[in-house]
Amino acid sequence: MYSSNRLYSKILLAATATLMCFSCGKDKFHIEGSITEAEDSVLYLEHMSLDGPVAIDSVKLSKDGAFSFSDEGVEAPEFYRLRIAGSIINVSIDSTETVSIKASYPTMQTGYEVRGSESCLKIKELALLQQQLLGQAITISENNTLGMKQTEDSIKALTERYKDHVRRNYIFKEPHKAYAYFALFQTLGNQLIFNPRESEMDIRSFAAVATAWDTYHPGALRGENLHNIAIEGLKVLRHNQLKQYGPAVDVSKIEEVTIIDVPLLDNKGKRRSLTEFKGKVVLLDFHVFSAPKSTERIMMLRELYNKYHQRGLEIYQVGLDSDEHFWKTQTAALPWVNVYDPSGAESQYLMRYNVAQLPTFFLIDRTNTLYKRDAQIKDIDKEIESLL
Repeated sequence: MYSSNRLYSKILLAATATLMCFSCGKDKFHIEGSITEAEDSVLYLEHMSLDGPVAIDSVKLSKDGAFSFSDEGVEAPEFYRLRIAGSIINVSIDSTETVSIKASYPTMQTGYEVRGSESCLKIKELALLQQQLLGQAITISENNTLGMKQTEDSIKALTERYKDHVRRNYIFKEPHKAYAYFALFQTLGNQLIFNPRESEMDIRSFAAVATAWDTYHPGALRGENLHNIAIEGLKVLRHNQLKQYGPAVDVSKIEEVTIIDVPLLDNKGKRRSLTEFKGKVVLLDFHVFSAPKSTERIMMLRELYNKYHQRGLEIYQVGLDSDEHFWKTQTAALPWVNVYDPSGAESQYLMRYNVAQLPTFFLIDRTNTLYKRDAQIKDIDKEIESLL
């Protein structure tokens, strides 16, 4: 028979083992490797949150520079960095992967090797391209034969070429990947290279990644943040464009535009606009009536319209069929607003709303502000109810 002390010890040991097994059962990601030439330096692992860097762990490096960090796995791609003083290596983590990094401290920021993550390899490529861009910009700025205007124009042209390359080969190529997100927030000096407050094409870049994240990582805070940045950038851009009209227009008296308007002729020949429905909840639908399953979608929309129209829901449906007569026939009996874009698949509004597939719909709230797109919505009734 066990003594009470021995029995207590056995119970405690069993409980400890259970806790250890529970901890071991949690899925984690790992970042490991070595950074040489950094003996006695402190290596930090920091989470690059939306609010800035947050220290996760640290280790004082020995002569061989070996390190190993781990933390709970992530549901959507997240970003971390390894840092010694002012030298950093950016790392993306997707789920519970293991990323291995080898570097030497004096050149760790650009001279590291990475294994175990395609996105981390692409992030390294982007870091090297960014360093190259910075070097070229410095060379231009130090050229005494150029005037101030020539210097500014040369750096701007250089940056535009960089953006075009990154946009085509990293952002638009695989917008759902972590490295596409990373590319959006690169800087030249202390300025964003992709600035949605200054360029409609940069807004498209943010929107493309935001849309992809809606599909691949629904509900992720980073995806929501991208949408907010794109929408805010559009507001600022439109406001600045209005200022260009000069003193003939009093900008302070112009109502702030919070939506990309779609002014088109309806099936009765009347010009309609999204902005006329401020005060209502609007379902903006881009649709091709000749497409398969169009009838099923129209029935779904009719059900929503019948259920919520009296409470303030309006449907604004943009037809993109190549045959206008066919479109008019299909929409003649529909009770909501139907407008037609003769540009079809080449519609500028598909580009502005970053519509990659049809049909696609968006919800717009009573303030005439874009709320969510279909990829972000799991329960359409619940979302409409919340806006009414």
